[in-house]
Amino acid sequence: ATDIATAEIIKHASNSFLATKISFINQVAEICERTGTDVGTVAAAMGMDPRIGSAFLRAGIGYGGSCFPKDVQAFRYTAEQLGVDFTLLSEVERINSGRTGGAVDKIREVLGTLEGKRIAVWGLTFKPDTDDLRDSPALAVAQLLSSAGASVRAFDPVAMEAARPLLPGAELAEDPLDAAHNADCLAICTEWPVFAEVGM
Repeated sequence: ATDIATAEIIKHASNSFLATKISFINQVAEICERTGTDVGTVAAAMGMDPRIGSAFLRAGIGYGGSCFPKDVQAFRYTAEQLGVDFTLLSEVERINSGRTGGAVDKIREVLGTLEGKRIAVWGLTFKPDTDDLRDSPALAVAQLLSSAGASVRAFDPVAMEAARPLLPGAELAEDPLDAAHNADCLAICTEWPVFAEVGM
């Protein structure tokens, strides 16, 4: 039990720390890509250190949802108001916001162009086991691909109807294989367990 002000700091500090771990491993992933090393192995080895732990060390397209973005911004703002230099959190936000555009750039590098390409997007929620699309990096990737001229066909196990008005230029598929049919590229944007079970 604690007072309200301390409780607020606990929540903001906890979520900001987890967001920092995500942004950290995403920057490590950039180094691994350029050195030909495996970020999954790096993260697994880091996670064996009990001081670090394996939670939130999964490289990907960034964090989203209703808590992390809001709490990082709130904690950074609180620090600024108190005259505390917490620019680390600004970097966490900057790294995270660049992940979606970076993912689209990687797809563009592989395909040469996005214009007229058919791209399947698996997953639209910000994480598996939720129907939450708020600040979803997966949804942002689908939107960026569509606005770049790609023909996007997306599937999410639970958020299809909620996503429909947010993806006016995209098609929504009935299942993962339907989304991937005749696609030039498949972007797995949310780690839904069902995607690991799909036989191509």
